[in-house]
Amino acid sequence: MEFPQLSLSYSSYDEANAPWMLVTGGRPPAPKWLAALQDYTSCWAADHGIDVCHQARLLPDVLLGDGDSASAPSWNWAGKNGVSIQKYPVAKDYTDTQLALQLMMEAGAPAIILTGAFGGRFDHAYSTMFSCAGIGIPCALIDETESLFFVKTDQSASLTFHAIPKAISLLPFTETCSGVTINNVRWPLTDAILTQKSPTAISNELLTGPKALSICTKTGILGVYCYWESP
Repeated sequence: MEFPQLSLSYSSYDEANAPWMLVTGGRPPAPKWLAALQDYTSCWAADHGIDVCHQARLLPDVLLGDGDSASAPSWNWAGKNGVSIQKYPVAKDYTDTQLALQLMMEAGAPAIILTGAFGGRFDHAYSTMFSCAGIGIPCALIDETESLFFVKTDQSASLTFHAIPKAISLLPFTETCSGVTINNVRWPLTDAILTQKSPTAISNELLTGPKALSICTKTGILGVYCYWESP
């Protein structure tokens, strides 16, 4: 998966299958960053995410949600331009983002890029992060200042940075992650055990010189978080 500030590849993912993108209703990505994001084959918007798409003149293939946070002009813009709209009731168990993730997987998405996931309400961000961690395909949450993706049992990931991050943190999304290895950072790990109860692998730094690193875990779901200072 290719982003303006990094390239991400997985040991178990066929790079020939371009991911799909989901735009949600948290902090909107910078228009310039969003315009530079080209590595996807289908775009979906979840509720307020249609406002981001409208502002960027990025017409999604699908708009879904209950419409409680999207503006009427943006919703109407989508309808007038032939976007497939799936309307759901406000009173439901799942968030619009959770519904979108489920439907995208059912529609055949090989991987998902999710933007507009950070900022805003913590409860929605929490739900989105754990929902993405638990799905069966690669999922990257990203905008111009933050990214979060997941490395799962017996999986490895390689990152090549086009912009050097301010911090790299490893966040267990299961009770424990064992056999965690990361190289080319100030504080490398080899076959380490990280626990959700006491996260300690926070604010690591890329070594001066290298622009690439690899991460793997033998068991668990490991979140890899990167932070860039605002341009």
